[in-house]
Amino acid sequence: MIESKITKVALSPKSIILLNKILDENPFLNDLLTNTESADEFKRLLEKHILKDQKDNSNLTDFYDKEHFNREDFETLKWTDFATVRILDYIKYGGKKYEDLNLRGQVVEVDPFQDLWDAFKTRRGGLTVDFIIDMLELFRQYNGTRKKQKVDKEKVLAWMKRFPSGLDDLIIVEQKKNKERIIRTLIDKIDQGKLKSKRFTFDRGLSQTEKVALVNKWWEDHRFHLSFAIRSPELLNEMLGYSLSQETLDILDAAKKKKIPFFVNPYYLSLLLVETPLNAAGADKAIRDYIIYSEQLVDEFNHIVAWEKEDEVEPGKPNAAGWILPTKHNVHRRYPDVAILIPDTVGRACGGLCSSCQRMFDFQNGNLNFDLNKLEPKEKWHDKLPKLMKYFEKDSQLRDILITGGDALMSSPKSMDEILDAIYEMAKNKIEKNKKRADGEKYAQLLRVRLGTRLLAYLPQKINKEMSAVLAKFKEKASRIGVKQFVIQTHFESPLEITPEAKIAIDNLLNAGWIITNQLVFTTAASRRGHTAKLRKVLNDAGILTYYTFTTKGYMENQHPFATNARAVQEQLEEKIIGIINKKHDEKIQKFAEHAENIRKNIDSLRKEDDLPFLATDRNVLNLPAVGKSLTFKVVGITKDGRRVLEFDHDSTRRHSPIIEKMGKVIIIESKSMQFYLDQIEEMGECVDEYTGIFGYSIGATEPRAAIYKYPEFDFDITDKMTNLEI
Repeated sequence: MIESKITKVALSPKSIILLNKILDENPFLNDLLTNTESADEFKRLLEKHILKDQKDNSNLTDFYDKEHFNREDFETLKWTDFATVRILDYIKYGGKKYEDLNLRGQVVEVDPFQDLWDAFKTRRGGLTVDFIIDMLELFRQYNGTRKKQKVDKEKVLAWMKRFPSGLDDLIIVEQKKNKERIIRTLIDKIDQGKLKSKRFTFDRGLSQTEKVALVNKWWEDHRFHLSFAIRSPELLNEMLGYSLSQETLDILDAAKKKKIPFFVNPYYLSLLLVETPLNAAGADKAIRDYIIYSEQLVDEFNHIVAWEKEDEVEPGKPNAAGWILPTKHNVHRRYPDVAILIPDTVGRACGGLCSSCQRMFDFQNGNLNFDLNKLEPKEKWHDKLPKLMKYFEKDSQLRDILITGGDALMSSPKSMDEILDAIYEMAKNKIEKNKKRADGEKYAQLLRVRLGTRLLAYLPQKINKEMSAVLAKFKEKASRIGVKQFVIQTHFESPLEITPEAKIAIDNLLNAGWIITNQLVFTTAASRRGHTAKLRKVLNDAGILTYYTFTTKGYMENQHPFATNARAVQEQLEEKIIGIINKKHDEKIQKFAEHAENIRKNIDSLRKEDDLPFLATDRNVLNLPAVGKSLTFKVVGITKDGRRVLEFDHDSTRRHSPIIEKMGKVIIIESKSMQFYLDQIEEMGECVDEYTGIFGYSIGATEPRAAIYKYPEFDFDITDKMTNLEI
């Protein structure tokens, strides 16, 4: 809505009632609004009142005066201090204008107390109920009537019980029913000629029983699932027993018309609970939201803008982080220590498409697709790969390579073997070149190799003995030249994804000597009380360590799955805290990576020793639309429709490109209000009273890295010089 029109919009009756409640609960605010002639005067006197009230609070003033703050500073704040800082920042930042990419770049002016003054004086201004509820909670926190919610271990454990895992007997039975229904549907479609495959066909004369037995055998072959992936709303609904609502089908039809790719394989579809047991109602929501597109995504498709600016690359020119990269699509880089390698193989594809995918911008622009034949390795890749390895070899700081895509393990074992051999040769060459360099001038050598994959959840059949053998062979020889950490970086979104099939794939990787770490996208459905905590436990039980819990990236296209940053901080401080590891164990968990085959035993031993339900080795963060990951922020404004404006600082706990010294802080306007979020989870069956206090988490600070994720030390001094960098 255009700003000039908003100012003419009257407050709703509910907004007026809530505004009066704010004034009744805070008489000083009523007095200031009544007795001031302008909003500027009101803000000046409000600031004076707040500072006088807090004059003896030295911790608060010390914190507020800092240009940059860290975790230790954050932990000095009292609950009421969060509100005080927010009030002062609303005044300090009032009147600033921002480009709001949730509104396709519309410039908005944000001035909460100007808006409050206008609303009081005129009963107009276009303020929504969501804005006024947020303001009501702000002053309740400030005056002490909204206390910090007390959450103990028993309460978190009770929340966790709401979410079953894919290894629970009841869920295994339900998913078996799903598989049988999907197989029957596939047989019908193959018989009718509506689904075809050169590899998977029925011989003439087979009985229905024989066909069912054959498709059950095919089910163990990953190629079957890719061949018969569902690409249309109609087939999806039929596979799900015609259980989708008309509203959902309308959204999916609109997505199809907009040419938004749709790709879900039969195995993953079988994880949905079509006939949901009463004690598991809504348990599959986190999976459903990955398959079913939102109305906002459909509306915004063709208007999506890139979130991570350093992903926009021109060969020979520095990216947003200042790094010069060898090609446009094969290497992505943010940090001095690590770079991403995206091969020109089927590894550029995935086993399915997540609705909140960070690469949706590339799907929109046609850079990515699900035509797997087009993504087969080209002959030129054999020539390009060694050249890309030269980039890593000649870089002074790189010690960590992350192979991803797409999905690294979508590559064939042969392609993966070729890539890993090239990495081995690069690492060996770097060691040889270092022998000629003086101490203090040596380059960082390869310490860590990571493979990014979601196939453990999406298509575990792909991670078979043949692929595991390739990984085991590489680890054996790379270990001999000093590579110390071999990591599968995966993405489980729900405890339901940990199935018997996934368990086999997990064991294959652990037996190959690679540890597995998980990155969760903290969507609205995944952010429900206890969901992420339960996932951590189920992952640990399977031998997987947690790595990151990511706030959803993107603008209005991801409004539906976006869980507010306040909820990320609340989850960290009220739920994840029951799994915090004592620092005395740092040396012990640093060695976990060297003994992947014993990881499950080591996790269980540490949990038992300290009576922990899970090991909280992950960090809650947001990938900034600038450079790096962080959860260090302050809420500095709120739009008229109640969406918070956050000022993010960079993560002070890790090395960055020197460019961040010039970049300054990053402003992010969230895509939904706090009340919008609460309304969403209430619709999912949550009791919003369990989230009391969420409004108060208006400041965050990035957690320190768990010891397991720190790089091993070199036994020599490397150069401070940064190559491939242009600021």
